[in-house]
Amino acid sequence: MSTARPSRRKAEQRAESLEQILDAAEELFSQHGLHGVTIKDIADKVGVHKSLIHYYFDDKQDVFDKVMARRAPVTSGRRMDALDAYEKAANGKPTVEGALRAFLDTDLDTYSTGGEGWRNFGALSAQINNTPAWGAEVMDRLFDPVVLRLIGLLRQALPDCPDEDLFWGYHFVTGALTLSLARTGRIDQLSGGLCRSDDFDAIKARMAAFMAHGFIGLCRSRAASRTEAPAP
Repeated sequence: MSTARPSRRKAEQRAESLEQILDAAEELFSQHGLHGVTIKDIADKVGVHKSLIHYYFDDKQDVFDKVMARRAPVTSGRRMDALDAYEKAANGKPTVEGALRAFLDTDLDTYSTGGEGWRNFGALSAQINNTPAWGAEVMDRLFDPVVLRLIGLLRQALPDCPDEDLFWGYHFVTGALTLSLARTGRIDQLSGGLCRSDDFDAIKARMAAFMAHGFIGLCRSRAASRTEAPAP
């Protein structure tokens, strides 16, 4: 009994140290990207010697991978649950906006109410989603299942829409979503303060509806153009 308590305390201290390191790394990566941060930067942010970082992690890539692995399954899992619940509630008749609301609103809630850590992760995810070469691989690995789940519901809502147009539609959705998660302040300046990039209630009130009209309009206009095309 006397040896169990010190051992438990040691485990708690280790967990606290890991969380502090991941929090610091997440913030730095969100500001400077993967290649703009060093192990020493992370150590200095935490206030420890860099040898402690090496004690817990193999290298900077290992830190980055664990930063991503900490929150990505949470947001994917919540969206997957929301899509499952929506499909059940829709009873075989999903709408484009309904599917998008389950996907988008759930994510916006996660990032807007989760505190500073989720704010940093949102900015980091936006960076990765717009990074050539390795960024697509990270997004594919972490988020493909929930994205394809959304595409499946959109197929049900738009059965005559070619997959090509559904995937292009999602391409536009993910750009708008990650830009919103980044909270860059661009719209604040552009609108003269009329809009704020951290006003997630305003984003939720508009994004899914806007994107739904885009999907529907794209599919209709593309269908019309195919009908009007002269026979070869």
